[in-house]
Amino acid sequence: MSVDRVEEAEGVQEIETLSASVRYYSIAPGVRLNVRSGPGTQFSIVRVLTEGSKVPIYCQTPGTTVTGPYGTSNIWDNISYGQYVSDAYVQTGSDGYVADRCG
Repeated sequence: MSVDRVEEAEGVQEIETLSASVRYYSIAPGVRLNVRSGPGTQFSIVRVLTEGSKVPIYCQTPGTTVTGPYGTSNIWDNISYGQYVSDAYVQTGSDGYVADRCG
């Protein structure tokens, strides 16, 4: 993948390539965030993100309601195939959806 342009705003990094644009969002400061196999706390933890991590959001879907540093939300962010984090821990700058719904 060749990077044509990188733009950074508060907590959001956008990387544009010839074929696609992927936005990376910061997780809450001082947090080690559980990544789960599905959109809810009942799903298994597949890995843990370290403090200061940024994540892409490919799509979003409703799931378990979670309270975190950025409010209370039932939105879960798909950050990779079979990997989800609660949107309440991701600095998207919005209380709603910022990406397409997962299909």
